[in-house]
Amino acid sequence: MSGPSTYQPKTAFTRWLDERLPIIRFTQEHLMAFPTPRNLNVWYSFGGILAFFLGLQIATGIVLAMHYTPDAARAFDSIEHIMRDVNSGWLIRYLHANGASMFFLAVYIHMFRGLYYGSYKAPRELLWILGVLIYALMILTAFLGYTLPWGQMSLWAATVITSLFSAVPGIGQPIVEWLRGGFGVDNPTLNRFFSLHYLLPFVLAGVVALHIWALHVPGNNNPLGIDVKSPRDTVPFHPYYTVKDLFYLSCFLILFSVFVFFAPDALSSPDNAERANPLVTPPEIVPEWYFLPYYAILRSIPNKLMGVIALFGALGVLFFVPWLDWSKVRSARFRPVYKQFFWLFVADCVILGYVGAHPVDATLLNTSIPLLWIGRIAALYYFAFFFPIMPLVGKHEKPNPLPDSIANSVLGSAPQRSETAP
Repeated sequence: MSGPSTYQPKTAFTRWLDERLPIIRFTQEHLMAFPTPRNLNVWYSFGGILAFFLGLQIATGIVLAMHYTPDAARAFDSIEHIMRDVNSGWLIRYLHANGASMFFLAVYIHMFRGLYYGSYKAPRELLWILGVLIYALMILTAFLGYTLPWGQMSLWAATVITSLFSAVPGIGQPIVEWLRGGFGVDNPTLNRFFSLHYLLPFVLAGVVALHIWALHVPGNNNPLGIDVKSPRDTVPFHPYYTVKDLFYLSCFLILFSVFVFFAPDALSSPDNAERANPLVTPPEIVPEWYFLPYYAILRSIPNKLMGVIALFGALGVLFFVPWLDWSKVRSARFRPVYKQFFWLFVADCVILGYVGAHPVDATLLNTSIPLLWIGRIAALYYFAFFFPIMPLVGKHEKPNPLPDSIANSVLGSAPQRSETAP
């Protein structure tokens, strides 16, 4: 999409460097002059926000690792040491802990935007798959990091999650012992979780690089979901979108700062402020908020093996979305039926999160309606959205006419075309 190179080195040094390592040419073509659809809205700024928070998590994580002790007898005290004795240690830890929540908030918005505007459709299938892989790595990295403070919720979250694999017939228990490094969650578990938590962000950064590469081959999708047809449809990424992304990043950082400086523990469990004790089970084991929908799906099925299958299936089905949606129109703006099911899906995920945050025997507000059954209905719709709703709606829905071009839609009234292909 970027076309032939237009970069011309202007000094002897840049000519010398361009012949040996064309990094300036790469920056100019793929970060500065890259042609980007001129109609991208605020929802397309979350890719840059995610890149910022990935860098923040890696930077703060490296500093925290310098002072953290991955030992079951000393891990909790090392967190207290970071908070009390390390210069600005409290700030670095709160940036890292709340940065994880902001990271997931941004990725959920980013993924819902992709589902709404059809960013998973050809020729961007691999782009979507790499994005889901990034999300899966984020989940694994966040879970491993949650165990490191070695508080009550850390210990029991590790115990519950690793025990899920015992549901696998025949090889389940050996898998659990291999994950824990023994028969129970103890020092070997903490050591290997710390090692993986430190390593995976760099793997994540590598997959992010592939994700950006896959984006720059076909170019950005856009809210209309139609292809770029002429240079009038695009503008250079810099300064138009760099300034726009920086503005929305600043707005997002205001929300982030509110949590860091005014409510640093609002998104974490109070039980994790207590030292891990394997002899005392917390009244209710609740994961971090960004895991709650999956937790609700797991609890909604009484059979342990089927619950584990549903848990991993809820994530795995995302990899197949490009082939589940049979519509030839990308954007939900022109798909009135799909749009309704999409917003029901968003509400369904919120409901699953609400159910997952409450005890299994809780009821809805002051009624006698058990939340468990609400969670089961919501879990059913979660899977039904991908199959059969998505393919059936894509096959039988009659979309609205698409705009003739991006430029005409943005700059003036555009004639409408009735064909359904993007």
